Amino acid sequence: VRRDRLSSASTLSSDPMRRLVIETSGADCSIALIEGEHIIAERHERVGRGHAERLIPWIAALPEGGRSDEILVGCGPGSFTGVRIAIAAARGLALGWGVPVHGVSSLALVAAGQNEPALTVAVEGGHGEIFVQDFMRTPFYQAGPMRSLTPEAAAQISTNAWVAGSGAERLVAARGYGTAVNGEGRASHACLLPEAFTTLPPRPVYGRGADAKAMA
Repeated sequence: VRRDRLSSASTLSSDPMRRLVIETSGADCSIALIEGEHIIAERHERVGRGHAERLIPWIAALPEGGRSDEILVGCGPGSFTGVRIAIAAARGLALGWGVPVHGVSSLALVAAGQNEPALTVAVEGGHGEIFVQDFMRTPFYQAGPMRSLTPEAAAQISTNAWVAGSGAERLVAARGYGTAVNGEGRASHACLLPEAFTTLPPRPVYGRGADAKAMA
């Protein structure tokens, strides 16, 4: 399978490496083995819970057990538990295989799967809030910072008609206009991203403070 990589000012390598991509920041459990713009194998399912039980067996079932030159992991924002599961697995495999591991924005993975020139990604963030960020696609770049807001607050700053993600319907309802699509953050979307979006540190991007507060 070949898909066009989103344009970027970055210089891309002429010798693409094989990458294992892991994304479990939301209700989906998603893995892919990619090489440049080619998807060698992938598995993506809406599981809700139980990412940890599925992840390693899924990877083991990939060609050559998923062995790759590099690991990419979705760092969030999203589910606290889901983000930690993916990063722990990625770091463990990277250590065992002796390969580097880098992070990728889970919101960028959602945006990469859309065809609109300008869009907002909105995903559920808990406590009544959604994580929102604007993106442009030609070239692909973040058109604004990531924020954790109530749908009503997000409606005041988000003007893109196209909204993708698990929180899209809530944002569109709060604004009273636009098109909401339940865009997925598929691991295989990493092959569509400019290289600059695949070099984040492999640590969680939570998007808001921890729920637990230190005792006074």
